[in-house]
Amino acid sequence: MSQLREQLLQVTRALSELGLNRGTSGNVSVRDGHGMLVTPSGMAVELMTPHDMVWMDMQGNVSSKSNGSDEAKPTSEWRFHRDILQARPEVHAVVHTHSSFATTLACLRLDVPAFHYMIAVAGGDDIRCAPYALFGSQALSDAALSALSERRACLLANHGMIAVGASLQQALALAVEVENLCEQYWRALQVGEPHLLSAIEMQAVHVQFQGYGSWKSP
Repeated sequence: MSQLREQLLQVTRALSELGLNRGTSGNVSVRDGHGMLVTPSGMAVELMTPHDMVWMDMQGNVSSKSNGSDEAKPTSEWRFHRDILQARPEVHAVVHTHSSFATTLACLRLDVPAFHYMIAVAGGDDIRCAPYALFGSQALSDAALSALSERRACLLANHGMIAVGASLQQALALAVEVENLCEQYWRALQVGEPHLLSAIEMQAVHVQFQGYGSWKSP
C-alpha cells in the first residue's frame, strides 16, 4: 500500500478533527503518477482505510488494478480535482471543505477582499467566490478553475471552499488559513465595514511573502 494512500487518509482525518469537514462532506485528492488518488464517495471518515482511496487516470477512468478496494467509488467531485491537477502542473494536492465560515460566505456569494494581509496566502488580493453550479458537474469544475486563476484557494457559491498546494500538507494548511480568514471577515462584518488594504499595500505583502515558509509559491 502506497504512502500516498496513508497520507491522503491522514489529511482527510485531520480535516474532520479540525472541524473543517463533518460527516461525509468534503473530499481530497493528490497527484499520483499519470493519475490521481481521491477520497471515496459517501464514506464516513472514521470508516476509511488506505485501501478505500480511489485511483483514477486523467480521463476520469477508475482502475481496479490500482485500487485497494473494489467497492469504493470516487468522490462525486472528482471532475474539479482532475481538472485542477491537469490545468495546474505546480499543484499536487486539492482539498475541498464545507467548513462553516467559508461556506457561510459562499452562501452569501461573497468574495473575501484584502481586509487582512494574510489574504495573500491564497495567491492574490482577494479570495474569489465561484458562481453556483450543481455539485459533481462539469459546470462546477469550470467555475472553480476560473475562480482559481492565479489563486490557490476559492469559495464555491452555496457550497464550500477549495484550497490547492504543492503537497497535501500545504493544501491542508491553506484550507485551515482560509477558514480562519473567512471567520475573521464574517466577524468584522458583524461590527461594520472593514477597511481594505490597497493594491500597493498588498503588493508589498506579496513581495514579503516570496519564499516565506509554507506560503511561498508552489
